[in-house]
Amino acid sequence: MPAATGCLQNARGSRARSRRAFLVSCIGGAAWVVRGGALARAAMASARPLPTTVAGIAIPGTSIAHAAADLAAGASPDFLFNHCVRTFLFGALMTRHHGVQYDAEIAFVAAALHDLGLLEQYSSQDEPFEIDGADAAKRFLGERGFPAAKVEVVWDAIAMHTSALSERKGPEVALVGAGAGIDVFGGHLRELAADSVAAVLSDFPRLHFNRGFERLLLDNCQRKPLAQTGTWTDELCRSHVHGVAFPSIEQRLKASPFQE
Repeated sequence: MPAATGCLQNARGSRARSRRAFLVSCIGGAAWVVRGGALARAAMASARPLPTTVAGIAIPGTSIAHAAADLAAGASPDFLFNHCVRTFLFGALMTRHHGVQYDAEIAFVAAALHDLGLLEQYSSQDEPFEIDGADAAKRFLGERGFPAAKVEVVWDAIAMHTSALSERKGPEVALVGAGAGIDVFGGHLRELAADSVAAVLSDFPRLHFNRGFERLLLDNCQRKPLAQTGTWTDELCRSHVHGVAFPSIEQRLKASPFQE
């Protein structure tokens, strides 16, 4: 999910190859509303202290940044929370590497909350998990008086963090997309200094992230397989969920009500 002077334009080509891309599909239906009580309970469940600086990257110490970190820590398993912080740190390191300015508070908040939608308590019945997470973050921040314009940047960063579209938005959105891609698939990790990567992994170890993250993705597929149609996890859902009639592009074209 500021000095929006571009979106890492000089790194678009490399990031595009490393980004988890998905086909952006139409998102219809009524918007899902996160219950305020669930958000509040998760935020109060675990206040995890964070270092002030990791690998030369300052972690914002504002009240809203702390609130977002507390929500993520209280709602998420440790492996997922560490991933969210690493997403910010790796994205910030890449952004600094390319000399792009960004609003650290917005970027950190978006990164901290970017995978809320994978958690069942924030999951809707029919939206992709990226949208569920963006909606949950928007509700959480709006209730705390975060400026509306900044909330929209956070929403974009979370909703688009698995999309190549994120690199065409502002620097905070691009940062979250790049950081998530680096941490999940390791794309362009070698562009970052080895000692910086080691520092990030030391403070926020992976804790068998790959295994835990795959389990969350598969759980999401099982709960609502059709919600991920057209996204980067579409193929994963089709491969692991049986007995569901997944639509194809050809079938949808043939079902069009228009006369040719």
